[in-house]
Amino acid sequence: MNTVRHLRLGVNIDHVATIRNARGGDHPDPVKAALAAAAAGADGITAHLREDRRHIRDDDISALMAALSIPLNLEMAATQEMLDIALRHKPHAACIVPEKREERTTEGGLDAAGQFGQLMPIVSALTAAGIRVSLFIEPDPRQIDAAIRLQAPVVEFHTGRYAHLEGGERAAELRRISDAAALAAKNGIEPHAGHGLTFDNVGPVAAIPQLAELNIGHFLIGEAIFSGLKEAIREMRRQMDLVR
Repeated sequence: MNTVRHLRLGVNIDHVATIRNARGGDHPDPVKAALAAAAAGADGITAHLREDRRHIRDDDISALMAALSIPLNLEMAATQEMLDIALRHKPHAACIVPEKREERTTEGGLDAAGQFGQLMPIVSALTAAGIRVSLFIEPDPRQIDAAIRLQAPVVEFHTGRYAHLEGGERAAELRRISDAAALAAKNGIEPHAGHGLTFDNVGPVAAIPQLAELNIGHFLIGEAIFSGLKEAIREMRRQMDLVR
């Protein structure tokens, strides 16, 4: 069993930008939020530059790259425009995600198996530039096999289904995530997870020994309204550490 002792926490700051964009202007500043997250113990920052720029904007990526001393994980669609942006900024990591303009948030994992031909040149170009590639996929052996063939060093499992299920169905989905993490690790791929995780449901996912990183955003930004961003991140860190 590949056991990762320290489970990293990546904080997604997209929805700080959502609040900013609701009124226009520059407040609240996603970079300030990212620096606060780092001070509170975040191991990395995640930002999704969507094609419609509904939250993070191009100049946010430039500012984050200039300000951060912890890794930036750029979430991006598998398009030439996003590849060009990633190659220009060269973040620590790029997580390729599915994207539909009409969705409120990412609704599921990338079909890496079905889009293998489209993904191969993008993964190759990012890798050649020294950017660590991650694929945001469902915890499914077929998708892990595609990640192996694409030579992606990281996969991030979509936990949204787990987060919305209850009882026996949730337990079954947790087993699926656990089995997928073990399969990925067995094949030399570092497994991450994220989407829909909260203080109440993070523990069983964090306890999966092969997982190296959780990426959490919307819940933490929402919780920050009540307790402040630093305290929300520290509490999430505590919940993760309880099971490690």
